[in-house]
Amino acid sequence: MAIILFDDNAHNTLLPLTYTRPVADLRIGILTIAEKWGKYLNSDFSFHTQPYLQGKFPVNIQADNLFINGSVCPDEYLLETIAGLQTGQALMYKDIMILAVKLNAADAAGFTAATIPANTVTYNKVPVMVRYPEELFRKNDIELRRDFKLLTKGRTSAVLSSTNTIIGDAFFAEEGAQAECCTFSTINGPIYLAANTEVWEGTNIRGPFALCEHSQIKMGTKIYGATTIGPYCRIGGEVNNAIVWGYSNKGHEGYLGNAVIGEWCNLGADTNNSNLKNNYSEVKLWDYPSQSYRNTTLQFCGLIMADHAKSGINTMFNTGTVVGVNANVFGGGYPPTHIPDFVWGGADGFEEYTFDKMMETTQRVFDRREHRSFDDNEKSIMGKVYELTRPYRERVVSGG
Repeated sequence: MAIILFDDNAHNTLLPLTYTRPVADLRIGILTIAEKWGKYLNSDFSFHTQPYLQGKFPVNIQADNLFINGSVCPDEYLLETIAGLQTGQALMYKDIMILAVKLNAADAAGFTAATIPANTVTYNKVPVMVRYPEELFRKNDIELRRDFKLLTKGRTSAVLSSTNTIIGDAFFAEEGAQAECCTFSTINGPIYLAANTEVWEGTNIRGPFALCEHSQIKMGTKIYGATTIGPYCRIGGEVNNAIVWGYSNKGHEGYLGNAVIGEWCNLGADTNNSNLKNNYSEVKLWDYPSQSYRNTTLQFCGLIMADHAKSGINTMFNTGTVVGVNANVFGGGYPPTHIPDFVWGGADGFEEYTFDKMMETTQRVFDRREHRSFDDNEKSIMGKVYELTRPYRERVVSGG
């Protein structure tokens, strides 16, 4: 049976993080949502997503198909319920959204998330869902613990150097993980070090925490849970309850807290984000669908940064800042709490990051990774996102 992770309206409410990926490609815990389903179901998977993303994330329809909502993380009860579905039957969450549906090839070819099948089953429990950007760091603790159990069940951790101090038992290192003269505390949650990772001397980590493949933690770094560092990242400074996706760097001092950082991002030296307002009020985040600020009801909410965004040295992000795809932020003072996609600048204003210059820079970034290519699919996505986001940055660049 083909496992297909589909986008619904969460693709819009999770912008700008989902401009460059399907919803199920979001990383929360140790794995992406799609990887979780693949592991639990012991199956390959594909994506039913926006047309301009399908070149990179193709759909694979077979004779029998299980469509799963890409914003929903698996748990044992949900897996059991889905397993009981019949062909043509949908599992609905409180009759408001499709969680899963089994379809034959003919019906699968015409599937849309907005069309509810006639034959439905109601699911009244509350699964872990990711519908807004801040829910990624809010629910990262839950998913870190689940993924840790999933990935380490029945296995024995590799042995690290005796120069390290490990407090508690919920610690697991894959073969090839390296650390010297570091402290790892699992009192508040598990710690997972993937293969070919490095934790440099003097680092202090408090779980729950995950370090994904080929990533490095620099000397003297302080990390508090629940934090995930994706593959091929380099991290330094102080990090608290944040998710940094793959190929992104925060290589220097500076604070990152209650935050989500996309792929291919770079935070300059001493970049900091605020995660608490001076008046302790609830934080609002820029919402792409409504083009206005949405109340998160959170007191602690820091930085949401989409793919390929960058900050210069000493950049200060205010509480609840949203940075768009390929934005480049620099200069003194606090920039606005919404920085549109494909702009350069900061507190003193913005100009458009022209498409040709952006493509040249992105090519250089990809060229630094021998196993990644800035291919036609990547270029096509970048071009489409550039066009989709044009109205938002034009208002900022023109001073509107």
